[in-house]
Order: sequence, then structure tokens, then C-alpha cells
Amino acid sequence: MDAVRFLRLNNIRSASARLGIGLPLFALFAAFIVTMSQPASAMKIQTVKSPGGIEAWLVEEHAVPMMAMRFAFDGGSSQDPEGQEGVSNFLTAMLDEGAGDLTSREFQERMEDLSMRMNYEDAKDAFYGNFETLTENRDEAAKLLKLALNKPRFDKDAVERIRQQLLASLAYAARDPNKVAQNEWYAVAFAGHPYARPSNGTQATVGKIDSADLDAYRKRVFAKDTLKVVAVGDITPEQLGKLLDEVFGDLPAHAQLTPVATTNPVSGGRQTVVDMNVPQSVAVFGMGAMPRKDPDFIPAFVLNQILGGGGFASKLMEEVREKRGLAYSVYTYVYPFQHASVFSGGVATRNDMMGKSLDIIREELKKAGDLTQEDLDNAKSYLIGSYPLRFDTNAKIASQLLGLRMDGFGPEYIENRNALIAAVTLDDLKRVAKRMLDTDNLIVTIVGKPELEQAKAAKANAKGG
Repeated sequence: MDAVRFLRLNNIRSASARLGIGLPLFALFAAFIVTMSQPASAMKIQTVKSPGGIEAWLVEEHAVPMMAMRFAFDGGSSQDPEGQEGVSNFLTAMLDEGAGDLTSREFQERMEDLSMRMNYEDAKDAFYGNFETLTENRDEAAKLLKLALNKPRFDKDAVERIRQQLLASLAYAARDPNKVAQNEWYAVAFAGHPYARPSNGTQATVGKIDSADLDAYRKRVFAKDTLKVVAVGDITPEQLGKLLDEVFGDLPAHAQLTPVATTNPVSGGRQTVVDMNVPQSVAVFGMGAMPRKDPDFIPAFVLNQILGGGGFASKLMEEVREKRGLAYSVYTYVYPFQHASVFSGGVATRNDMMGKSLDIIREELKKAGDLTQEDLDNAKSYLIGSYPLRFDTNAKIASQLLGLRMDGFGPEYIENRNALIAAVTLDDLKRVAKRMLDTDNLIVTIVGKPELEQAKAAKANAKGG
């Protein structure tokens, strides 16, 4: 059995267990290994429009009696009103806590009876939903999804129970140097912008959010004009059209979103130290990058793979960990939001080694224009060869397609993507390195007791940095 089929087999086994499906149906699921063992570009992606005008992408796959659907609304935590930071995240935990005539317990028991999966998550720019169901239970499962989106109860006891869970999570996060560093980095990089605010809220804001706040957010954000839907699995275009109108048809036509300005991380560089009594310091570093549809985004994506996105094959891992043993891990990524884009990364090391680690990272970023053809070829080979692994289950396919829809791409992107990677040249890398990796603009947030960095941070702050 080849590696891809082995991965698919294990994913199907996991899915069957998660959905409460016994081994008799597992044999049917195994057929999915054969039917989906094809290049991503060979998928037939259909555009479906419901009788009510709701559009979705569909990949039909009838070998396994189940389907996965992913959907999203523009919004996310950037739509949290001031003083209600965390309301979007709060809502993600409330939509299976009772709806319509069903209390929280009744709703979740019904989900279990149907062997369905439904959950939600928020990002800075979007509110995501995940729905998976067996074909035989699809109609009844869709009714529960409709209730959750259109008639959530927000009962006081459920709200208070979830609030306590969220407050406990915030208390834990406040002691986690990685989470503190990440939040502080965004607070510094995007000061005065919605991206600067903590997505999960604070003890004070989460402590005040009530049922009315949750419902007000839902009514503003859940609307058909920003809705994106993809479905993969055992469903026909006609059946999907009916399901779309059933689930989403009663939503408002237009969202009432607060405008969010396009922005960039602050320029000129910053270094901030958050004191925390931990044995090793954690640093988050980064700067602005290019938007998703910028012609230089794909070269930047390849460059990131070489620098810090490639795990043990990356330059930063080689210099910081392999050669000097300064850190267990160091990484980077390029992430495009709707209203900004960042090149960012992180490292954790002993307090007395943080200064040295950051110096090496800065030097490697400065040297990014001197990469070799071998570096480029290795990165392209990995990025092209690993792309099919993003499509080895229904859920993964749905997630990938939804990402493309949210970024404004058409289905043809899947067929063209590897050619875009292959076309990147050394000159492209040099141009992008010069454009993106100006270390004078590097924003660094350190959490811990970094002996060498505290004095530097104090000097920077005294100069108004």
C-alpha cells in the first residue's frame, strides 16, 4: 500500500470512529481510498446554484455514504465590537448549545443519535462552520444545522457554563508564553486596528458578554451575501441545492459589517519584552508581507519554505538548532489576512540565548537574497510533491476549496497552482527578499526573562520605539 493510500485509510478509520460508525460501514469507506487516489487537478469541481440563489462548489463522491460541508461568513473577530472582544469566539462555542425547541442537552443528544458532526471556529476575518453527516441522516442533520444558525437559544445556564470554560482558557493562556507573545505581537504590529485586539477577548470582556450580545453578532454577520459554501461527498447538485436553501435560505440577504481598513504592520521595527518567570524565553518576530493576489505572493511562499517553513530542511532550523543547538524549533510562515499580510515566525530558547538566536535569525533574513538554485529546487520539489496530501479526505478537500473561495480564486487554481510554484526563479526570490525582508522593520515580542534583550528593549522604549 503506498503512503497516500495508507494515510487515506487511517483518515477514514478516524472519521468512522468520530462519527460513531462501526466496522460494517468501514469496508464501504475503504472504497474511498481507491476513488480518491487521483491527482487534485483531476477532481471535478461543480458550481451549484440553489433555487434560492445560494452558490456552492461541489465535488461529488458517491463511493462512501457521507458528505462534508464547509462554509464561512465574512466577519470573524475583526467584527467584535469594542468592549466585546471575544464575542465571535464565544459564539463558536454556543451554536450547539441548544436551538429552537431543543435545550443544550437535547440538541447534543440528537446530534449524537444522528452521528453528525457540527462545529465552528472564528478567525480574524471570517466565521467558519463545519458539517459532516452520513447520507441516510443528511436531511435530519441539516435541520439541526439550520436551527443552530437561525434559532440558537443562548439559554442563561448554557451561556454561563461556556463563559466559565472560556474564562478558564483565558487564565491558562495568560500563563502560556507562546500565546502571550503572539497576542502582544499583534497588539504592537497593528496598534489601533481591529487586528490588534485579542481574538479570544479578555477576562473583562468575556465576563460581560451576554445572550443579547451573542445574538446581535450573529444577526449582523450571518448573511447570504458573504456566505461561501463547499461540499464534498455523497450528494448530487440537485440535493445540494435543496440543502443550501433549507439551511441558509432564511438568513438575511445582507450582512451589516463594520468596515475594516486595509493596513500594514507598523514600520520602523519594534522590540517588546513581557516579563514572565519561565526558564526559557519565547519570541515572535515578523513584518509585513504581500497580499494573497499579489504577483509576488507565490515567490514569497516559496522563499518562506526555504527560510523557516520547511521544518528541519529550513535555513533557520539548520542555523539555530542544528549547528548551534540554541532552540528546539524555529519557524516562519506567510499569512495573508483580508486587510493585511504578514511574514512571521517564532523561536523559544534559554533566557541567556535569546539575544544570540535573534541575531542569527536577522542575519539569515538579510542573506535571503543569496540563496542557491539547489535551495530553490528542493523547496519547489517539496511544495509540488506534497500538494496532493491536502486532498486525501473529504474534509481536507472541503477545507482547501473553501480557502480558495475565501481568497477569491476559481476552481482552476488547483490545476494551475503547481505550475505557479514551478515557475518561481532565483531572481524572483531575490526580488521578494529585497521587498519583504527588511530587518529594520522587524517587530519582535519576547516573553520571559531574556537577560540580553531587556536592556535593549528599555533603550528602544526610551527613544519612543
